[in-house]
Amino acid sequence: MRIIGCDLHARQQTIAMLNTETGEVVEKILRHDKEIVREFYASLPGPVRVGIEATGSMQWFLQLMEELGIDCQVGHPAKIRAAEPRKQKHDRRDAALQLKLLVENRFPAISMPSTEQRDLRVLLLHRHQWVRMRTRVQNTLQAIALSHGLRRGATLWSQAGQHAIASLPLAPNAAHRRTQLQILYRRLDRQIGKLDERIRDQALRRPGANLLMTHPGVGAVTALATDVFLGDPTRFPDGKALASYVGMIPSEHSSGGRQQLGKLSKQGNPLLRFLWGEAAMHAVRQDPRLKHFYRHKLQQKGLGKARVAAARKLGIRLYIMLRDQIDYEEFCRRGQLRQKSGSAHAGMPGRNSGPAVQ
Repeated sequence: MRIIGCDLHARQQTIAMLNTETGEVVEKILRHDKEIVREFYASLPGPVRVGIEATGSMQWFLQLMEELGIDCQVGHPAKIRAAEPRKQKHDRRDAALQLKLLVENRFPAISMPSTEQRDLRVLLLHRHQWVRMRTRVQNTLQAIALSHGLRRGATLWSQAGQHAIASLPLAPNAAHRRTQLQILYRRLDRQIGKLDERIRDQALRRPGANLLMTHPGVGAVTALATDVFLGDPTRFPDGKALASYVGMIPSEHSSGGRQQLGKLSKQGNPLLRFLWGEAAMHAVRQDPRLKHFYRHKLQQKGLGKARVAAARKLGIRLYIMLRDQIDYEEFCRRGQLRQKSGSAHAGMPGRNSGPAVQ
């Protein structure tokens, strides 16, 4: 067997390869010409195991390894670096370190999404980028309207509101800017509408997303994002591990019996945190138990912490539904049984939960 530690960069990769039969270690630098890289790995007699550090430019390499049938493990960058206390760092040492961790079965491999999940993540991130662009355009148009005494709030985006802002008497350059922004807003809105249709179509094709959409306040975007970004829910032992993974727990610096908590760690997927926060504000209006929880936290902790707490509870609910493959109605039934037996857990609803949303 050949075990390879690979320090992957955008233009080249440095490898340290061990032949387990002879004990020979070969170091090599491969320039990133796809044919050269393909020929090298295709020429290796199997079995072959490759370990790389997670990086943003690794997708083509993972696809190549998948095509060649090579076992490729992706490691956690911080944990790999923590395994080497020395301050000397260069490509050859990094490749040798990854090889050492692979040989000793200490390589900190992380869970990787499938090809389908990666493609759906691209769709969700693409929509989110367009939404952010539309929001910036809306904020600019709203500022133009307010600076000229036009106060219409959310109705500014209706047909009458757009006609009102188009009728404002402005100087030539300001009028040109307003017109271009309105054209851009309409174009972005149409594109986002088309992306919403694609996302809903993809969500309806996935059983897990269908189950999540039965929860009040959870739409196709949030359901699909939860399904594809969490992947296999059984890899999380409980809801606390999930909240830690998404970054919805406070940072902590405690020592000597003194506990000091800070802001959210945010060591997770920012899009998933954002979507859970948005969906939670819709869910608290429709789910009585979640609404009671949110109002209690609002009085106890204030608006910001109450929103985060509601988003975390909603996320744990979705995780439970995805893990157990149950819809909202079954989730509420189990929650009522747990409430009667006195063994309710975080995220589980109580007796006052509303009916299922189909």
